[in-house]
Parts: sequence; structure tokens; C-alpha cells
Amino acid sequence: MGAVVMLTSGFGPGLSPHPGPLLKGTGGARRILVMPVDEARVAALERFHAAAKTRILRVFPGQGSVQVLELSAGEPIEEALASYRASGLVRFAEPDYAVSAAGLLPSDPHFQDGTQWSLNNYGQSSGLPDADIDGPEAWDVRWSASNVVVAIVDTGVRHTHEDLAGNMWRNPADNTPGFNGLTGGHDPWDDNGHGTHLAGIIGAVGDNGLGIAGVAWRVQIMACKFLDSTGNGYNSDAISCIEFARTNGANIINLSWGGPDYSDAVSNALWFARRDGIVVVAAAGNNAANTDLIPFYPAGIRLDNIVAAGASTRLDGVWILSNYGVASVDLFAPGAAIYSTANTGDSAYVSQDGSSMASACVAGACALLRAQEPALPPAGLIGRLLAAVDKKPAFANKCASGGRLNLRRALDRPAITALPNASPFELLVTGAPQHWYVIEATTNLATWSAVQTNRTDAFGAWTFTDPPLTSQPLRFYRAGPGP
Repeated sequence: MGAVVMLTSGFGPGLSPHPGPLLKGTGGARRILVMPVDEARVAALERFHAAAKTRILRVFPGQGSVQVLELSAGEPIEEALASYRASGLVRFAEPDYAVSAAGLLPSDPHFQDGTQWSLNNYGQSSGLPDADIDGPEAWDVRWSASNVVVAIVDTGVRHTHEDLAGNMWRNPADNTPGFNGLTGGHDPWDDNGHGTHLAGIIGAVGDNGLGIAGVAWRVQIMACKFLDSTGNGYNSDAISCIEFARTNGANIINLSWGGPDYSDAVSNALWFARRDGIVVVAAAGNNAANTDLIPFYPAGIRLDNIVAAGASTRLDGVWILSNYGVASVDLFAPGAAIYSTANTGDSAYVSQDGSSMASACVAGACALLRAQEPALPPAGLIGRLLAAVDKKPAFANKCASGGRLNLRRALDRPAITALPNASPFELLVTGAPQHWYVIEATTNLATWSAVQTNRTDAFGAWTFTDPPLTSQPLRFYRAGPGP
């Protein structure tokens, strides 16, 4: 939720809109919304309607008797609004604004055709609607992390791929895209495919009319290879890649690999990454095991800059082979039937399953969060991510947060401000244009209750009016993403 504001007593049903431009088009612009000052003035307001030849289309009794009015033919909307506002009979008068569905939809064909269910699940392929990370709603807030470097410590990356080349990190010294821990050189070419698949999930170039969209449309992908063509490698080579990433400006490190053996050396390498403010995202593993009992590393290393991700399905369930654990897995993210970039060609794509894919999804989310909050320490960024999950029954008692990644809720944090000298009391909520937000109230800072949910206007603002009720004690308010 957003910042907490201490306010007066009570709350009421009325809403007072933030001033915006008048709509002069057709359709919704021929209708206006008004709210009677009080019940005693309703009869007078009805006489005012009759004189103005205005017709009542609908009344919302539970919303302070807000009325939807149709204006008489030819009456300019500006004049009608001015007349109602000057009448003394309404608390507000506003156009019935035309709106459109929130959500920024990229032109990438495999997003457009619904293949990328993890970003936008509307029930395609027998999926469960909204069992996704709310990509379009999140991208309304932020889609670029162009100043954030995500190191993929894995099998390398096919850095010439049509959907990756534009987002590859380049070494200022020699323009190379990363590091090869197997050779000590700077050509991390992917001869397996795993790392290239992760790269597309994290940061395939978005809205370019090609292939897919990454969680972050713009980001810097640093390829660090230590796994060979069969997907196997040694901790020592992984450490060399982690050290390269740490000393060359990585902000996020993705580790989609692991095993049952704990390594002090790997833990130390990740501790130094923690010291330098680097967030580490690790795959929970694919053994269908409770990793509280059967650990999987490096996801199981207990450092507060590491977030461990299990894999979820298009039905908001735990993927059949994903590891889980209340103490060892932090959250779930889409990881089954994930379509992404392939290493077999510069225009190749493939679908894969696994907590590796879930980890990459979380890494992309962390990149956007880092771009939004550059000064937030790793533990704070991870805390923001975990507080924003969609809690679902399938994930209860399976991970620490009890939920699945929701990128929109992590990014879409509205501001809340008390308007000075307002009587009755008013709050200004500001966020993304035409996004839903909820105001919650409490008297004890422990138990919060929703008091109003509304959509912001075209300027991203919503004014909540709270008339004083002497029977209510002093209380606090906060705002957060709505449904």
C-alpha cells in the first residue's frame, strides 16, 4: 500500500473528482454525473432537472445517490456543468468521462496472439483468467529498465537474436556482451539454449513487432556463461561469473540452476554481491520436493538479498515438478509452458517449463522495480515484491509469501495526500491514469478496512471526500492498488 496519512474522523460515500479537461466528443460526453448535497435537496434538484430538460438515467443509492444525467439536445456540456455547480444543489458535477481499458499492449506477435499467458492470461488455452503477473497494467506504470543491468549466470546467451540484440549489455572496454567462465574470455555464446530462453523472459525487446515481449521491454542483459552445452558446470566457474557481474555493474543476478550441496564459497560470493546492493534471484528447483526438508542451493542460502522462486501454472497452481517450502521458497511465478527466445537461430523461439523460467520472470520484475526505486536496498526491494503477491490457495503453506508474483501491484504504488483546508476532509490519490485504487482506514494501525475503491481520471488523480462524523475516532488512511 502507499503512504499512511493521519486524518479526521469518519468517512462518507461521496467522491469529488480531480479537475480535468471537459470532454466535447460524442457518446459519454452527452452525459454527466452529479451528487446531491443531501437528501433534503433531492426534490429541489429534481425540479432543477425538469427546468433544464435533463433526464435521470440511473441513480446509485449506495454511492451518495449519485445520478447519471442525459443532457437536453444541443446543450453545451460546459454550460450544463457550470449551471449545476452554481445551483448549490450538488456536491459535484462532472462529465461521464469516456474511458478505455487500462493496460499497455505491445506489438510483439506472440504476446498479441496470447502465447505469453504469463504476462496476460485472459483464459486462452484453457487457462484461468488473471492467473498472470498483470503485465499490461504494470507496463502502464513502467516498462523500461534501460539503466539496469541483469546478469544471467547460466549457459550464455545467443546475443545476436533478433529479440535480444537490442537489449544486450556491452562492455565499455571491448563492446563484448559478457563473460565466459569456462574459457576466461568474453564470448558467452549459448550452445545449450537455457540462458537464451531466460534472457527472453527477462528482457526480450518489447513492442518491436517481433517475437515476444520481455517482462522489462528495455533492460541491459549481461551474459555470463559457466554451464556447458549439456547444462552442467562447477561452482568455481559460477563464482567467476558472479564476480564478473559484481565488478562490472550488475544490479540483478539471475541464478536458474543449483543442487543439493551447500557451498561456503558460493555463499561468500553472494554475500559480496549483497554488500554491493545486488539483488539475486534464484530458481527453487524442479524436484517436486519440500526444500525446507531437502535443501536446494543456491536458492536456499539464507541471505536477505536472495529471492527464491517456484514455478506456477496458467491455472494458478504449483507446477507439478516445482520445489516448494514455507521457509525456503519466497514466492511463485509463471514457469510452465513459457514461450521465449531460443538459441537455434536469430529468429527462433521455444516453450519450456521449470522454476528457471519463474526465476527469470521474477528477475525481470526486479529490474523494473530497481529502475523505479534505485536507492532501495535489496531486502527492501524483495520485501516490496513479496508484499505485492496475489495470495492464492494453491500457494498457501508452499512459500513464505503465500502468493504468486504480481508485477502491477509491486510497481503501481499510489501517493496519498491530505488536501489543506478542505471541509469536509478530502484526500488526493495520485497514480496511473484510469487505474483502480483502494483507500483503507484504521484506528489502530493494525487492522485495516477498505472504505472506497475508485478509478483515477485521465490525469491519474482521484479525490476522496470524507465528511466528519463525530461518532468516529481519529483514524489513519492509506491507498494501494485496487482490483
